[in-house]
Amino acid sequence: MHGPALYAAAAAGYAALAVWFWRTRWRAGAAPSGLTLVERLALLVPLALHAWLLYADLFLAPELRFGFAQALSVTLAVGVAIYWVESLFLHLDGMEPLILPLAALAAPLPALFPGLASRGAPASFEFRFHVVLAMAAYSVFTLAMLHAVLMALAERRLHRKQGLAFNLPPLLTLERLLFRLIGTAFVLLTLTLATGILYSESLFGRPLRLDHKTLFALLSWATFAALLAGRRLRGWRGRTALRWTLSGFTLLLLAYVGSRFVLEVILGRGQ
Repeated sequence: MHGPALYAAAAAGYAALAVWFWRTRWRAGAAPSGLTLVERLALLVPLALHAWLLYADLFLAPELRFGFAQALSVTLAVGVAIYWVESLFLHLDGMEPLILPLAALAAPLPALFPGLASRGAPASFEFRFHVVLAMAAYSVFTLAMLHAVLMALAERRLHRKQGLAFNLPPLLTLERLLFRLIGTAFVLLTLTLATGILYSESLFGRPLRLDHKTLFALLSWATFAALLAGRRLRGWRGRTALRWTLSGFTLLLLAYVGSRFVLEVILGRGQ
């Protein structure tokens, strides 16, 4: 486990960029322009440091520690990376002040809450593949949730006939992107649940059982399945889509991060 100083450096980099984007993007009359080359390179600095720290602690450490802190930190690191790639193709001004403060808060969590070593944690390909799928699903759903929040802010100001503090692509464009993210994340979540069911014995050392983590994950899957079906069959959009998105994300957050927080921090147990 690396010391808190390096994690703090990554968090400070995210925080400084969050302030920069807040001042340069969230202001009246700022036209969408995308990331400049300097901004794009600057964002890579804390992201690369954050990714290296997580890789070293999760894959090079002598014992596996993967709890709520690591889950949140990985989720936001992958989320920032996906945003960085996504911004190559779309102008997403206004997203940066939402995701970067969250990344700044999540980056140092593994140093503050290292968690307990998982007893007999397998290092098999199935286990690592399952974890990668789960974190990818969390990350894409996090971006979808932030898109939903951004759309809610824009829609609220539009209904109140107030000028936006920042300019955005049209709401319909944001809505199409939101459902593209949800569709991608839903596939990843489905694969995560499928690998958990197929390899439960080798992953967790016991047959699959319906505990609170599995229950919340299945409820989240059902929520997003209903949202995608409602979108396709009944044309759900706007506030209806936003409510379903936030509900599904909350259930997903409770499935692993919430349960691990209770076990590790409140109950002090590793399993």
